[in-house]
Amino acid sequence: MVDLIASDGTRLNYLEYGDPAGRPVVLIAGFAAPATSWRYQVKPLARAGYRVLALDRRGHGTSEPGDGEPTMERHGGDIGDLLEALDLTDATLVGQSMGGDAIWALVAGHGTGRIRDIVIVDQTPCMLNSDDWPHGFYDYDDANRDTFFATGIPDPGRFPAKSKGLVRIARLLTSLEVPRGGAPAFSEAQLALLDDHAKRDWRPVVAGCDVPILFVAGAESEFWPAEHAAAAAALNPLADSVVIARDGHAANIEQPLMFNRILLDRLQGVDAGRAGG
Repeated sequence: MVDLIASDGTRLNYLEYGDPAGRPVVLIAGFAAPATSWRYQVKPLARAGYRVLALDRRGHGTSEPGDGEPTMERHGGDIGDLLEALDLTDATLVGQSMGGDAIWALVAGHGTGRIRDIVIVDQTPCMLNSDDWPHGFYDYDDANRDTFFATGIPDPGRFPAKSKGLVRIARLLTSLEVPRGGAPAFSEAQLALLDDHAKRDWRPVVAGCDVPILFVAGAESEFWPAEHAAAAAALNPLADSVVIARDGHAANIEQPLMFNRILLDRLQGVDAGRAGG
């Protein structure tokens, strides 16, 4: 675990693995998830020769929450601070759930100058359902946009935990470090961040992104239809998508072997394409 001081003075932590001279792969976990939730990815990526960094976003894991208002812009800025502090270039950014939207906040505010490509893991770019976007969080629309996430993340009733089987459940409990008795109530700061996250529409940022993007969806995601990945990819000619069967929202945890194969194939494919060009 290594300390990083963000541009507003907040202490953030990150994990680092692999070859310091390798091409960087930066892993950004989702809401309330620690950097250690990438436990199934860091060793395979390091063995493949990459420099692997997993960031504890502010208020997550062992990073400080900071004093300012919790916003997606600040979380995107923190990723930018990591890239700049370590002088990372040609980096692949991999964001799961809210971590994916933190990447879009980074791109919107700071561009893609240090980024080679982006992988978004089961995160729709717009959580609010509308006539032109039916790929948001189940049952979340303009009628309840101010109350739907007021106390936490609602259970839409799709693909319940018991349908995952014991192995997938055990991986989730271990990787997300869920305490005995279940997850604690969210703090006011966490709920404010969740509300900000839920109301954003990153589709224009996706459409204008000038680096390759891969959208990965779980076929059994608890929160939104898997079609969100193809719909998001259709916004940008540099984007494509893949759906993992028998996989839920935490694709990198529930089906790590398949997810790692997809990610490594993607990384090596991008490398090969650049080398061949």
